[in-house]
Amino acid sequence: MGEIEEGLERAMRTRPIPQSTAARVRFLVKVHRGSTKAVAQELGVSQRTVQRWLQGTRVTPKPPAAKAIEDAVKATWQPRIRKRARRSAETRGFQLSGRARFGFASSAGSTDDPRERTVSQWLPGDIAQRLFQARDAGADEREQAGIIAQGLQETYFQQAGNRAASLQVAFDDISYLDFGID
Repeated sequence: MGEIEEGLERAMRTRPIPQSTAARVRFLVKVHRGSTKAVAQELGVSQRTVQRWLQGTRVTPKPPAAKAIEDAVKATWQPRIRKRARRSAETRGFQLSGRARFGFASSAGSTDDPRERTVSQWLPGDIAQRLFQARDAGADEREQAGIIAQGLQETYFQQAGNRAASLQVAFDDISYLDFGID
């Protein structure tokens, strides 16, 4: 998972996801109304394996099963809060704070050397809509970074068309990104 995906996941939760395998499996069993059989079918393992994980008897899941557990928990963790946060970001926008390397393509006589910058900027809801639609469509980190770069280009660097109209922004080497969603 990339920096953009991790930042959005952090912003759309109010409580951290359980860390231990037993806690994660307990949550999945609760979601499936106490059915270890349903959890086993979802994860592609035997019901007895799920029961062992619930007991927490030092049974470590194999990497594919651990990934399946993590994905299942993330998909079902706080669905109403996630929906509310997404709706808020798409209507009101969100705060983006991060550090990345920015490069520029602009008119002659200016520098286009990429350099690392720390940016904290409010981005409008249409950028959030495009970002979430791209995530839903399976866009990779580079495509999502392009959407954020375009949003920063319009709001931060061009200041809504008031300056640097011909400036094109490239956004890569992301050190960290945090999203603030009201």
